[in-house]
Amino acid sequence: MSSDAHCPGDVVVIGIGNPFRRDDGVGVAVAARLSAQRLPGVRFAVSDGEAAGLIELWEGARLAVVIDALCTEPSTPGRIHRRSVGDARDTDFGEAVELARILGRLPRRLVLFAVEAKDMGFGPGLTPAVAAAAGRVAAEIANQVAIAA
Repeated sequence: MSSDAHCPGDVVVIGIGNPFRRDDGVGVAVAARLSAQRLPGVRFAVSDGEAAGLIELWEGARLAVVIDALCTEPSTPGRIHRRSVGDARDTDFGEAVELARILGRLPRRLVLFAVEAKDMGFGPGLTPAVAAAAGRVAAEIANQVAIAA
C-alpha cells in the first residue's frame, strides 16, 4: 500500500497498527479502504507508530492524516476522536509530534483520528463497533482530502 513516490506538497494518509491484533488494526483498515478508492494526489502508508518512521512518512506533506486505535478506561468502542497537531500531546502519538516539531519536520497540517478499541487481543478482524467507525473515519478523511485538493 505504501507508495514509493514522494512529492513535497502532497497528502499522506498513514494507518498505524497491527491488523493481527484485532482493533489495533483500525488504522491499517482505514488506510486500505481509502487506498482502494485511488484518491488523486494521496499517498497511503502503514506504520507501527514508531516516531522516526512517522516523521519520515509525513515529511514534506501539505496534509498528513494519521489513524490509530485508542485504549481508554472506560472505553466506548468505536468512539472517534479527531485531533489536530496542537492537541495530540496527550496520546502516544505525541512523541512523534514533539520530535518532529523540534526537528522542524512537521507537515503543514497534521490530523489524527483515534478510534476507541474494544479488543486488542491476537487475531485478525475488527470488532463490529470499531469496523463501523472505520467506515465513518474513511468517509470523513475522503471528504477532507477532496477539500484539501
